[in-house]
Amino acid sequence: MTDDWMQDDPFASPEDPAAREREQRRLEREEKRRKREAKRAEKEGVAGGDSGDDSPSQQRGGSVESSESPPGPPAAAELPSRMPEEEFWNEEPPREEESLSGGAAPPPPARPPAQGGASGSSGFLGAVGRHPFRLVGAIAAVLLLWFLFALFQPLHGDGSGEVAVTIPKGASVSEVGDLLGEKGVIGSSTLFQVRVTIAGKRSELYPGHYTLASGMSYGAAMDALSQPPVKRTTTVTIPEGYSRPQAAQLASEDGLAGDYMKETVRSPFLNPAKYGGKGAPDLEGFLFPDTFEMKPGAPVADLVQLQLQDFKRRIAGVDMSYAKSKNLTVFDVLIIASLIEDEAGVPSQRKLVASVVYNRLREGMTLGIDATIRFATGNYTRPLTESELAVDSPYNTRTNAGLPPGPINSPGLTAIEAAAHPAKSGFLFYVNKPETCGELAFSKTESEFESDVVAYNAAREANGGNEPSTCGE
Repeated sequence: MTDDWMQDDPFASPEDPAAREREQRRLEREEKRRKREAKRAEKEGVAGGDSGDDSPSQQRGGSVESSESPPGPPAAAELPSRMPEEEFWNEEPPREEESLSGGAAPPPPARPPAQGGASGSSGFLGAVGRHPFRLVGAIAAVLLLWFLFALFQPLHGDGSGEVAVTIPKGASVSEVGDLLGEKGVIGSSTLFQVRVTIAGKRSELYPGHYTLASGMSYGAAMDALSQPPVKRTTTVTIPEGYSRPQAAQLASEDGLAGDYMKETVRSPFLNPAKYGGKGAPDLEGFLFPDTFEMKPGAPVADLVQLQLQDFKRRIAGVDMSYAKSKNLTVFDVLIIASLIEDEAGVPSQRKLVASVVYNRLREGMTLGIDATIRFATGNYTRPLTESELAVDSPYNTRTNAGLPPGPINSPGLTAIEAAAHPAKSGFLFYVNKPETCGELAFSKTESEFESDVVAYNAAREANGGNEPSTCGE
């Protein structure tokens, strides 16, 4: 082998052993190809020698026909030679290096397609292999649609039945979702939390008692909890200064069951003797006035219990040291406070009214407070008659010195504190000041008091016998 072949190969290098090796393989393949062609030519020659000169066309009837025969298919020798199938598939295709050195080489023949029905599936898998991101995007789109459908539940109903649910105060959204899931109100606590977050109502879920449905949609449950719950309670308000009979009427009007007057004689929740009221005829004065939330139709015993518990809690914070220094018990302070609630029309005058009570007790005078007579007679609205003013009752402070046997109503906390710490004054009398709303005219002497009484009566006569007050204006 000479080096002349390298002159026509732009990629060949005389110094490259690989190039020499490629050329050597090429020459060996050409030699094999020449040998195969020689064998085929030899076989074709043997096959052609079997036919003689006496062809049928020359021997019919002793006559000589034309030597030309009609055109037909070419003879086997004229057909292009075909490589045996085994050698065809065993033929080694030229390598990339050989095609570069020896010119363009034909591509290797494709194998016949595999038999069977795998062509369809291979086509789909091939498409997936060529475009994997399209498949991932399609799957993501399906999952997103499923998530949105499950989250917003466009075809979901309002649920069925009734489920009582109590949302505690301070409960987080996750805790609310778990509670609704456990009760069967919703299907998924997680999706409920996502729904509430998307709606921006994480801080708008109210605590309380709700009546929901089983199998509600997340939106319906969220909307129900976003509204303040309907109160299933009755509000009972006992004003300051109301007596037991007055409170009994309110309890009845608010739908409570039972006899308030009977339930407020004695109670296991409070013993008046503990506060100095050993001879107290009932619980008057200990029934603290306040606003209470009750179940509709609850027994009045529940209200009494709440009032007594409220009283014990409030009275514990009142300083009784001054009253004790005057030999007054807590029960005595409650009596004075009940008088203040009825007599002091203006809150700022409560301590002054308390000072008058303290001063008259010190002097041994009768208190002369008409509110005690109203309590004894039950007349809380009409003007007192002469017979009522002279009623024979221990609660008549016009005829009996000292404090009455017990409180005449349920005083509030400010009245109790005023009774425990009265103002320091020399006042012994007071009367309503005309043309005012509850103001009192205080005096130290009886002559000053009589002068104030004359002024009040004159204004009352000028008003047609009615109280000269401006409260209704």
